[in-house]
Amino acid sequence: MAGQNTIVFTDSGWDTDVLRSEVPVLVDFWAEWCGPCRMMTPTVEALATDYAGKVKIGKLNVDENPSSAMRYNVRGIPTLLLFKNGSVVEQRVGATGKADLVKMLDAHL
Repeated sequence: MAGQNTIVFTDSGWDTDVLRSEVPVLVDFWAEWCGPCRMMTPTVEALATDYAGKVKIGKLNVDENPSSAMRYNVRGIPTLLLFKNGSVVEQRVGATGKADLVKMLDAHL
C-alpha cells in the first residue's frame, strides 16, 4: 500500500532509513483496518511525489512493526511524525489535510 515514491518503513530498517537520514523524514503510522489511515494514503503518496529528493516520505504499518510505534508512544492512528537529524520535530495525530502537511514540511526544509 505504497506509491512509487512512498517508502515502506519497518522496525528493522528504522535506524538507517529514518534516524540516520540526511533529509527530513515524514512517517505515517497506519494500519490496514484503520479507515482514516486509508483516507490519508492519497495525500501521503502525493506528498511523496511532490517532495521526492527533498524529504523521505513513507508509511509504517503498526501491526507489522509495533516496536517503532511503541518507541514513539504512538497511541492513535494515523499519526504522522516528522524527523530531522534523528529527532521528532513535529507531529500530527488524526487525518490531516495536505495543506497543513505542506506547511509542516516547508518549515523544516
